[in-house]
Amino acid sequence: MTYRSLEECIVDLERHGHLVRIREEVDPHLEMAAIHLKVFEAGGPALLFENVKGSRFRAVSNLFGTVERSKFIFRDTWESVQNVIALRNDPMAAFKNPFKHVGTGLAAWKALPHKQADGKPVALQEIKISDLPFIKHWQGDGGAFVTLPQVYSENPDKPGIMNANLGMYRVQLNGNDYVTDQEVGIHYQIHRGIGIHQDKANKQGVPLKVSCFIGGPPAHTLSAVMPLPEGMSELTFAGLLSGHRFRYSYIDGFCVSNDADFVITGEIHPGETKPEGPFGDHLGYYSLTHPFPVLRVHKVYARPNAIFPFTVVGRPPQEDTAFGALIHELTGGAIRQEIPGVKEVHAVDDAGVHPLLFAIGSERYTPYQPIRQPAETLTIANRILGTGQLSLAKYLFITAEEDRPLDTHRVEEFMTYMLERIDLRRDIHFQTNTTIDTLDYSGTGLNSGSKVVFAAVGEKKRELCREVPEALQGLQGFGNARLVMPGIVAVQGSPFSDYKASVRDIELLCDAIRAQGPLDSCPMIIVCDDSEFMSATTSNFLWATFTRSNPSHDIHGVNAGFENKHWACDNAIIDARSKPHQAPPLISDPTVAKNIERLFEKDGSLHGIRLT
Repeated sequence: MTYRSLEECIVDLERHGHLVRIREEVDPHLEMAAIHLKVFEAGGPALLFENVKGSRFRAVSNLFGTVERSKFIFRDTWESVQNVIALRNDPMAAFKNPFKHVGTGLAAWKALPHKQADGKPVALQEIKISDLPFIKHWQGDGGAFVTLPQVYSENPDKPGIMNANLGMYRVQLNGNDYVTDQEVGIHYQIHRGIGIHQDKANKQGVPLKVSCFIGGPPAHTLSAVMPLPEGMSELTFAGLLSGHRFRYSYIDGFCVSNDADFVITGEIHPGETKPEGPFGDHLGYYSLTHPFPVLRVHKVYARPNAIFPFTVVGRPPQEDTAFGALIHELTGGAIRQEIPGVKEVHAVDDAGVHPLLFAIGSERYTPYQPIRQPAETLTIANRILGTGQLSLAKYLFITAEEDRPLDTHRVEEFMTYMLERIDLRRDIHFQTNTTIDTLDYSGTGLNSGSKVVFAAVGEKKRELCREVPEALQGLQGFGNARLVMPGIVAVQGSPFSDYKASVRDIELLCDAIRAQGPLDSCPMIIVCDDSEFMSATTSNFLWATFTRSNPSHDIHGVNAGFENKHWACDNAIIDARSKPHQAPPLISDPTVAKNIERLFEKDGSLHGIRLT
């Protein structure tokens, strides 16, 4: 089954039991998001909201809520798309097995975008921004946002669809200083494709024409977030995955997707910004208000009976986790082609994806040395931290697969392997005053922070503690010690006030540990606000530790010091307490949670959905 529209996908999902219609009127102010979150957490179906308060348009969410449902949507094109991407990543494969790949070139050619007659397509009608469902997800959000847009821009130096960029950058529809129906905000970083286009337009002194497509075949949505091989257009990929060529026209000089449910066209003028945000984001906190480009709206279009797709982001895992899993399955081999020696890189979703990477590399530089130490793995680590989205990471734990197979998705097993082998006086490497994710407020400023590499290879060096060592019990000022996993203990500190006080606090902790004698069995200690929360689940540990710490400022150590400008310690201490400069966490509104219970009660549209 391939879909030419979002409606076709919805009908197919419903026919196979993957979608539920919500008949009741639902408020787009917090209620729709709360319903989505509750159903997603239960592993429930896609949701079609048929009666959105204040809008004549329907809305759909949780389309990609499970990997199984996502693969069901793309069941007829999945294998062929994998073959095309594999061939792009490894062109020699066609020579090694020509019969297997004979159809891939033809498939890619058939997927080339198809230009239709310019002028307004018959299916589109002109509407206003205020006609759209204004879906606000979290009570602290600055307004309503489009969370699944396909933002289209062309290279001003090389106009045309084959030199275009299609990306997923959130779009703020109202609130702040935006003039209703005339302006919307677009949040993106300058290194993204649209940012490069804007920079070129700025240098020419001309506005950048931008089109925001919303809806259409689900393949178009996924295409906007795909990290594609060099030379493959997102629009070509959209055609491959949907099984139909991407159809487009130009209206008033703006590219318009003829299959989208909605299209917003407009211009970004040089130097024009307005405050955008706050927005509840994928790290589990609010991204705060910052100046971002403002789009002067030209026209807005909708298909008859258009459907508005949306998702809700928050503390992971959320629906975008399924996006990540799909992308990894389609392009997992690409990183091995791009970085020789890499076997696996895992952007850890529970930690918010960008803050934490686990990686498996190779160690072939010193095969005959009696004492093994990271060498090739460090070269690979530098390549990882200089590659695309991976460059936003703060923490990279990397090892080499030597004596047995490893799996970065088995978190406790992977961390145990690392901590059993790491030499803390040799194997911790910092990068300071560098870039991190714009949405991460643990650093020293917007898009500014530090990185650290923990590398470990060779023989096992220690037995890790599997209960809290006596030396960490009853420490003055740092109580309620809890085992997180082998070799990692969380201790509860007083609330963080400032970095000077923090350094004094940690020095007292180090002195107390040092007085007890060597503590080799516990190489990592986490200072936190709530050690019971930190140790309750692996997910809590990953989220709280790596979203709330900036390596250069928050990693300390027992017997720490510099040896030939290299920082070394005996026990690494990560201060994962909440800091005053960090963004507030996302907290659900209990009143809204109570209001939506009506849908899950008897005779409600969602009655019978199993909730955890």
